Amino acid sequence: MAPLFWKKSVFTFPVLFILVFLQSGCFRQWRATPGDVRRYLAASSLKPTFHTIERDSMKLFCLTTGSDTLPPLLLVHGAPGNWFDLRNMLDDTFLRKKFQVIVIDRPGYGNSRKKDGRKAHSITSIDRQAHQIALALTLNRSGEKAIVLGRSYGGPIAARIAMLNPDKVKHLIMVAPPVDPSLEKFYWFSSWGNRKYIRFFLPGEFNTATDEKFDHVAQLEKLSRHWTSLQMEMTVVQGGDDWVVDPANLDFSRRMLPPFLTKFVYLPKAGHAITETHPELIRELILRAAQPKELPATTVLSGVFHKNR
Repeated sequence: MAPLFWKKSVFTFPVLFILVFLQSGCFRQWRATPGDVRRYLAASSLKPTFHTIERDSMKLFCLTTGSDTLPPLLLVHGAPGNWFDLRNMLDDTFLRKKFQVIVIDRPGYGNSRKKDGRKAHSITSIDRQAHQIALALTLNRSGEKAIVLGRSYGGPIAARIAMLNPDKVKHLIMVAPPVDPSLEKFYWFSSWGNRKYIRFFLPGEFNTATDEKFDHVAQLEKLSRHWTSLQMEMTVVQGGDDWVVDPANLDFSRRMLPPFLTKFVYLPKAGHAITETHPELIRELILRAAQPKELPATTVLSGVFHKNR
């Protein structure tokens, strides 16, 4: 019989190690605390408008900047995360002058909860999330089609929003999107994070992300049959040094998306957080999506801007 100390160690050490790992630098940046948000809003000149949209048993939390009579720019974050991850685009005064910028907490994250106050951990369906998030477009009164940008796990959800709402979406931008079901990455801690006695100690957004992770392959397989339905202009951005999403996902996008409508931006030395590390590039891609024929050629995209090949 194993000593009691050993039994406790087998349980305790993995739990402590995972908790420390998830709170370490690389993962801590993906988890904004309420205090982080309060300090940011207090220190910023940004004064967003807060909205809560209720439908069925869900509440969708949204923030907007810019006039609602400007064209809508809808931003969809990844996992784990919330609207705070895309705050640099909210802060961009140039974008705010050109668009009504709409950011959301995806179902199960931040303040997007069920009406009884519980987080919606079980909503891993890309379809259900897309239907829910698309309601944010009702906040806009311009009558113009939206640019929808999805980052990381938000990429395929943004794509599904575009598929379901072709009359409301002008341009789809996906930044480092995991779209190929055969390339879904699982890490050494993934299976540990899915165990009940460890989930009890983890923040809710990490459990939501784990739920999504273990259903993501099935969800992407369902989505695969719909890619050819996209008949709007699109942009896909991928970093070559991305350790979260396999860069080969870009090859899947090249195969699935119509070449005459899709532009690809490959950044050989970029990692996963492209919206943060390349804000000028992202801004230019958004502006080109809004006014593709009115913008002169620039050097920002030089050497990385490619048509399908």
